[in-house]
Amino acid sequence: MNSTSEPSSSDLQNFLQDYWDLIAGFLFAIAAFTFHLTDHPYLATLFAGLGIASFSFTVSEIAEILAERLQEPYASFVLTFSAVAVEILLLFMILMESSHGAHALETVKGGIISAVIVDMNVLLGIAVFVGGLRFKEQEHNEDTSSTYTTILLVASVALLVPSLLQYSKGSGESIMTASYIIAFLLIVYYVTIFIFQTKTHIHFFKATARSRIFRLRRKKAQHNEEEEDDDYIFEKLPNIANFFAIFGLIFFIGIIAEIFASDGMQIANDFGVSAALAGLVIAIISVSPELFTAVKAAKSDQIQRVVNIAMGASTVSILLTVPILMMLAPLADVQLSLDFNSLQIGALILTVILAWKTTDNGETNYVEGISHLMFFLAYAVIAAFYH
Repeated sequence: MNSTSEPSSSDLQNFLQDYWDLIAGFLFAIAAFTFHLTDHPYLATLFAGLGIASFSFTVSEIAEILAERLQEPYASFVLTFSAVAVEILLLFMILMESSHGAHALETVKGGIISAVIVDMNVLLGIAVFVGGLRFKEQEHNEDTSSTYTTILLVASVALLVPSLLQYSKGSGESIMTASYIIAFLLIVYYVTIFIFQTKTHIHFFKATARSRIFRLRRKKAQHNEEEEDDDYIFEKLPNIANFFAIFGLIFFIGIIAEIFASDGMQIANDFGVSAALAGLVIAIISVSPELFTAVKAAKSDQIQRVVNIAMGASTVSILLTVPILMMLAPLADVQLSLDFNSLQIGALILTVILAWKTTDNGETNYVEGISHLMFFLAYAVIAAFYH
């Protein structure tokens, strides 16, 4: 009896370890739909958020499998695009609620900026902090961080243009015109960067020889390193099937996001939650799966991947999310202008400057990680009380 029961319990345990996120996602989604239909917005929003996070974790796991097969810089592209797709879905669903009040529109603007702030301070900060505690110092390609911070600084300044027009004698129409021009320039800028990253300067986004040697030495010194589980279904699937799995999960996330947006905005209005704080919550939900991937990479001394994920996702969040949401805005019967407030633009520029200072020498440690987290917590306090 014991010999037959042990394998079955072990198989069940392995199954739950492999697929807990999918199981939890479906259970949370069912609960969210049930509470939404029975008019319980608080519980519906809670379970919808948990469902989105669970399915996003699965998306992140599949993207990580693809990333291991594709290698850099395409690996980080898969990870960042899968996360940003969830972010765009969440923000678009909230944009659909903008016809019921201006608060939803401001939440979308807050979510755009918060995505970068969370990527660059929470994701990068926690991963660098955890990696720094384990290895004291970790090395990455300084060309990566230098290039990304330059791109992000230019993109931040571009977003400042429509915001400055608020203080001129121009009309709302001129602000919208400027917003469309900036969105077009961001797309052109991204195409240039894509060519730069995948064709002409691929070496800028790969680990240096020195950091690779350090990582290999440390891996050889570790005898308790965990092995990949070959029974995981997505490990066995070909790349094209995994891409379809990601798209299918993102589609399902979009359905749950509609509940999260409609009931969540109702709660935000009832409690007077600031648009900045609501944007932070959305950003944290969409970034949470990436965070697990980044921490895992940092613990394996793959800080190059952490930098690629955090800064790459931030770059895509501005250069692609903004134009895409502006193109989708007419479907929600609203106009999305890029007139961000001074808190949002100021925090964005200061985040880029901090990231530049903490990564410019190609080395990171736990003090630099905690510095990013301190900056985020300070911003979160302001966001909570900023109306």
